Amino acid sequence: MNLKGRWMLLGILVFILFCGIAAVFGFFRPSLKTFADPDGTKMKFKTEGADFLVYGESEQWNEMFVKGVNLGATVPGHFPGEFPVTEEDYLRWFKQIDEMGANVIRLYTVHNPVFYSAIVKYNRDKGDDPLYFMQGIWSPEEQLIEQQDAYAENIQQMFKDEISKAVAAVYGDVTVEAKDGVSSGKYKANAGKYLMAWHVGTEWDPSMVKNTNEKHKDTPRYNGTYFSGTADASPFENWLAALLDYTAAEEQKYGWQHPITFTNWVTTDVLEHPGEPLYEEDMVSVDARHVQPVNWDAGYFATYHVYPYYPDFFRTDKNLRTIADEEGGYNTYKAYLRKLKAKFTDMPIIVTEYGVPSSMGISHHGPGGRDQGGHNEQEQGEINVSLTRDIYDEGYSGAILFMWQDEWFKKTWNTMPFEIPADRRPYWLNVLTNEKMFGVLAMLPGKEEVLAIDGNLSDWSELPEGEAKRWEGKAAGVENMQMTHDEAYLYIGMELDQPFDPKKSKLYIGVDTIEGGEKPLKELAGRSLEGGGLETLIELGKDRESQVTIAPTYDFHKRLYGKEGYGMLPEDEDKKAQGKDQNGNSASFNPWKLGISLKMNPPDTRFFHPFVDETVGYLKRGFTHPEAKDFNSLAAWQYQGNVVEMRIPWMLLGFADPSSLQVIDYRPLQDRRSFQTATTDGIRLVPWMTDRASIGDADDSEALNGSDDGEELRLHTIDPYTWEPWETVRYSERLKKSYYAMKQLFTEIPDIRNKQKDQ
Repeated sequence: MNLKGRWMLLGILVFILFCGIAAVFGFFRPSLKTFADPDGTKMKFKTEGADFLVYGESEQWNEMFVKGVNLGATVPGHFPGEFPVTEEDYLRWFKQIDEMGANVIRLYTVHNPVFYSAIVKYNRDKGDDPLYFMQGIWSPEEQLIEQQDAYAENIQQMFKDEISKAVAAVYGDVTVEAKDGVSSGKYKANAGKYLMAWHVGTEWDPSMVKNTNEKHKDTPRYNGTYFSGTADASPFENWLAALLDYTAAEEQKYGWQHPITFTNWVTTDVLEHPGEPLYEEDMVSVDARHVQPVNWDAGYFATYHVYPYYPDFFRTDKNLRTIADEEGGYNTYKAYLRKLKAKFTDMPIIVTEYGVPSSMGISHHGPGGRDQGGHNEQEQGEINVSLTRDIYDEGYSGAILFMWQDEWFKKTWNTMPFEIPADRRPYWLNVLTNEKMFGVLAMLPGKEEVLAIDGNLSDWSELPEGEAKRWEGKAAGVENMQMTHDEAYLYIGMELDQPFDPKKSKLYIGVDTIEGGEKPLKELAGRSLEGGGLETLIELGKDRESQVTIAPTYDFHKRLYGKEGYGMLPEDEDKKAQGKDQNGNSASFNPWKLGISLKMNPPDTRFFHPFVDETVGYLKRGFTHPEAKDFNSLAAWQYQGNVVEMRIPWMLLGFADPSSLQVIDYRPLQDRRSFQTATTDGIRLVPWMTDRASIGDADDSEALNGSDDGEELRLHTIDPYTWEPWETVRYSERLKKSYYAMKQLFTEIPDIRNKQKDQ
């Protein structure tokens, strides 16, 4: 080979080597196609008319359907302001969200720098198919509610500061000093090309909006560089236009434009709801049509949080009974979506929150069984899929499900009075609080990976030594009983002296947690209970017989909503005789209930709004292992042969905070609204078996006589089951059945709606 040939060969080898190095270091990674204006401003997304568009590989603008999930900033054991999520968490979640078929993650607020570096890292090799995010910007919500004036100088400055922080954080161009409750750190990763849109603000308090409009009625129309208010804009809408304009100006510094929206919800929508009983739910509108982009090529769109059970007009407004459902009722959710979409003919509209939780507890009823709670994972998936289809079929530009992960710190109005102290909510999972369990990623309590409720106690042997304790008492028909616990449940495993048959017998376990209590004479069926009384009673039998009931004098529900508290219970229910004997003991305990809707009358409401409650103490029999044929995520007990196994939610046993051993006590409510707690020394359990032949299905008077078999149950001789308070939690993750239901639908719905727009 001559010298020239050798040099050519050497050049080829060097080129090959360079290509290899380039591949290793990512120089030839697939790139993301973006559109550039003549002035160099970049865009990946924009709006046009009623369409939300994405710039594709073919260098064309295509109509897009946004599919996503809302992502929280925390994990069990933490409040969101602690920002405990790690890069490992984010990368794992991004992959699962991507595989679910979602194309966007919505954030409510600025996360710590690790989110932005993680999304860049995850998308590095994904070319033109990355996982995008929609950046929310949190408003000064507490100050807005407290001051009732959006134009207050401190509020406007706080909001602008947060906008500036959010924009700089996305583009990796800020260092934020550490401060309790907010994200902070060095933001160095530029994630701007993976941003889909800006989502400014939070759900607006209607009284604040109304007061702002009245107080500033002479405020002139806002005329900005990028966004302005229209001639019809209210003072509050002009305030929003100014903030969107400020957001655009901040982003323009970085040479990018993205579509912008502000948060809105049904309470401040643009429709009238004559069937809504509460004035504040139809008090005022915040209209996205009254804000317009004037020099923002990326455009602007409307968003709403729309759930099928709130406000109450989804149940009460006859104007929404226009679309029949498959159950013989009406799909008021779809009817609402249709009415709302008809108002937005010239701009895209996306539902950025919707869904139902997979919780035992429930706090609102929705038509067609679309309640806020009371669903297992399969039912949650079926409902979420149906809601998504409604959104897609009605021509919306996107659907962002609430939510990705379960959030233990959350609260719900109807269990808040019983969760004491409130600042310990993240340390335990109250399955009666539905807000905690909206996720499609389950955040499971510590023992759920080990103990499956299946009527087989072999897995109990896998628990670390000392975590299960044997019951040392004696009871007829009970050979052995052991207990353990985690952040959500008290677990009980029992071995009886003969196979359990709910058709022939019932199993009772009395629960004593605090001094006081009562004796359920009917269920005792002639037995005597010595050494104290019971707060609650676990009953296992046929179907709806299986439940936790509560002593009438201890009954949270009756105390809060009866004459001692709000006075909303029907008089006959609040005062009805409990069949007490001469010693004041009750014939039977009460069902464990939660309030679902409060009683309200005109003039406070448009029309009478009755008190509604729901029995939530029912214990469903099933299997909790996800691979089981009869899997039910809400299953509380199961039996096989002579083995009975159960897990009982803490609150059903009277606990206000199991992590600090706090139980609701018997003292009168403070100010007729607030419970007090006491520290328990543990749980005393007393079991007994009753043959149905001995109690029959007769009336209370006959049942009081019972079998008179003379068995004596002694509470005072039983050592309580107790534990050390905990400050850290153990939890595990599992994709719910609802995740796979959403995955099937999201992968069926195309990202692109097969429309191309000219440049």
